[in-house]
Formats: sequence, structure tokens, C-alpha cells
Amino acid sequence: MKTKANCRATNRRGFTLVELVVVVLIMGIIAAVALPKMTSSTTVAKTNAAKQSLLTIRDAIELYKANVGTYPPDSTTLTTVLKPYLKGPFPAAPIGANAGNATVATGADPASVVGGGAGWAYTVSTGDFYMNDASSLAW
Repeated sequence: MKTKANCRATNRRGFTLVELVVVVLIMGIIAAVALPKMTSSTTVAKTNAAKQSLLTIRDAIELYKANVGTYPPDSTTLTTVLKPYLKGPFPAAPIGANAGNATVATGADPASVVGGGAGWAYTVSTGDFYMNDASSLAW
């Protein structure tokens, strides 16, 4: 003869509260370990994109100098003057205070942020082109 306790044990459906708490706890631990790795890889990707953009623009400046004989005249016309030497549009700055900004400021000293921190900075006399952001001036 089946008792009421035996019927409950054999007809059990679903999960207990303890089982659900354990699963949620395990998922939280996995998320806590994985999230910092994902955010640091995003930062590394943005930094690498910025370095690649810098190399592309610096190469275009050198090609311009090889063809014309001087560096491009100023930062206001730099985006249009370099257009024939770039494949695609002038790259926007991917990081820094003004990320996404393709504006170029002219500065005499490449070791300082100029022009209110525009996306890029360019020194006419030397042809130096760099990120116009204090955290990335070493590039």
C-alpha cells in the first residue's frame, strides 16, 4: 500500500529552491570571472584600432611628402589633402576624450593635448601625427 509520502517522492516534478539557488550561484561565479576578461579585450581592441589608424595616416602623410615635397600645409585641410592617399574615409579617433572625432588640431609640441582635445593632432613643421589625448601621447 502506498502512503502519501511515497506518492510525493515518485510524482515529484520541478526543482527545489535549494537547487535553483545553487545554479544561480554557479552562474554568478562564472559571470564574475568572465566579465573582466571581456572588458579588457574590448579595451585592447580599441587600442589596436587606434594604433592601426595612426599607422595608416602617418603612411599617407609620408606619401604626400614624397609626392609634393613638403608636409601637408595645415590641419584644417589635412583630411581632404590626404584623401587620395587613403583607402576609404579619413579615420575617426577610436579612443580618447573625443572618440569618433575626425577633427585634427595643429600643435607645435606633440607632447601636449591641443585644440581642446580634438580626435587627432598634427604638427605641420615635422609632420608628426598623433592621438590628441593625454593617455595615448606615447604612441
